[in-house]
Amino acid sequence: MGNHRKIEIMDTTLRDGEQTSGVSFMPLEKLQIAKLLLDELKVDRIEVASARVSEGEMEGVKRITQWASEKGYLEKVEVLGFVDTPASVDWIVEAGGRVLNLLTKGSLNHLIHQLRKTQEQHFADIQKCVAYARSKGLSVNVYLEDWSNGMRNSLEYTMNLIEMLAQLRVRRIMLPDTLGLLNPREVAHFVKLITSEFPDTHFDFHAHNDYDLSVANVLEAIYNGIGGIHTTVNGLGERAGNAPLESVIAVLKDFTDFRIGVKENKIYRVSKLVEQFSGQHIPANKPVVGENVFTQTAGIHADGDNKKNLYFNDLMPERFGRQRKYALGKTSGKANILKNLQELGISLEPEELAKVTQKIIELGDKKERVTTEDLPYIISDVLQNNSITHNIYIEGYNLSHSKGLRPTVQLKMNIDGQSYEEGSSGDGQYDAFMKALKKIYKSLDRELPILTNYHVTIPPGGKTDAFVETVITWDYGRIFKTKGLDSDQTVAALKATEKMLNIIEQLDKGKSGPFKARPEIIEQDNNSFYGNEYSAVTR
Repeated sequence: MGNHRKIEIMDTTLRDGEQTSGVSFMPLEKLQIAKLLLDELKVDRIEVASARVSEGEMEGVKRITQWASEKGYLEKVEVLGFVDTPASVDWIVEAGGRVLNLLTKGSLNHLIHQLRKTQEQHFADIQKCVAYARSKGLSVNVYLEDWSNGMRNSLEYTMNLIEMLAQLRVRRIMLPDTLGLLNPREVAHFVKLITSEFPDTHFDFHAHNDYDLSVANVLEAIYNGIGGIHTTVNGLGERAGNAPLESVIAVLKDFTDFRIGVKENKIYRVSKLVEQFSGQHIPANKPVVGENVFTQTAGIHADGDNKKNLYFNDLMPERFGRQRKYALGKTSGKANILKNLQELGISLEPEELAKVTQKIIELGDKKERVTTEDLPYIISDVLQNNSITHNIYIEGYNLSHSKGLRPTVQLKMNIDGQSYEEGSSGDGQYDAFMKALKKIYKSLDRELPILTNYHVTIPPGGKTDAFVETVITWDYGRIFKTKGLDSDQTVAALKATEKMLNIIEQLDKGKSGPFKARPEIIEQDNNSFYGNEYSAVTR
């Protein structure tokens, strides 16, 4: 495009972003965000507060200005003030600030109905405030509140205001689409009109996202002569929020030749910190910083990436300090799973890979989310299943849990082709299940191991709803463990127990008969069948 001029990025997360409903940063949180924005992300300027709001706001600004002064960043820290000479200026000076962002009325509608003043009165008040701020050592930028409506409905007034400010030689004139009502064509037209009329004046554009057009409007503003863009991290802001920093940076880098100084690889880190401090969750599909935006789900995409990166675009995750992931679910193919296995350094035989794939598809059909962290658990479960002959299985069960009543189970087992059914109650659902199972085995003069340990694990990170792993340790003259995987903890325990039944059958078939009595197993009564650790964990 041949245009390499520098575009300033002014981030207003700490001022306009804090107008998000329910968001209020503590002074120390403001300081940490300011440090990351200026020192790590390298934005050009930050707007950190509105003057005269509260003592807490004063404390927050003082902490930031003290740090910024030590680092040589003080001219990059800006505070919103009002045409209320001398109040806002004095507040900013007391807080240690050096830059006033003066809020004026950019539309005749606001001037008449909010201030109830004439153009001449407002202009005189502005001139007085600018002069006073300069006398106190402040540099001055000026906001034209409701500028977009001004351009639509009171063009003469708004252009007169800009002309007066240009003659005052304020440092920057800032054009906010206060109500987020402009479309890209209007932005292009209005900005071109202004920048052509006042080519020697620096203009900023401040977009809101009410129609989800903020980034598109930013792009048009840049193309038509704007020198600075206002953003917020994660698009925080009033109503639908402001132009999101992360998207603006990506768009400017990929669709223009303009220079920006922001360090892309720090964006995700700052985004997650602001998410934590603000309490505003980032949608999973939010561009650049959302959990899912660099995740391929369809197996065909992973296959294409394996062959020639067929599904890559310019938005490479490494640019933003992130990594591409291959989701595991019902649309996963072997290619997705192979990508994840490569990341874990695991190789499987074709038959094992097919079974792991089938297990993931089964979980996906239940609308469960499977992550890379889950994969070792699935593999472990599949490999254990492969080593067991399944002559015994649970044909059916009905588990109940009611307030004021003991949990009950109705259980149907298939043992070597024959069905058996029993019911029982217990201290918990699994307790009831084991007592019903014991009745079946006792009727066959067969014995069960002693349960010595019962352990439930969620895969690392706690971000998955796909399953839990239940590991049960058994004593059958020898100690062994079985594992069960399911989205339901009790069902996972039932699966682990089913594996145990097939293992002890194999153990017994290695003796003189299929179920040779084991005198070393001590008969337990119904109330003490389990080892103490099970009771402690589940009750």
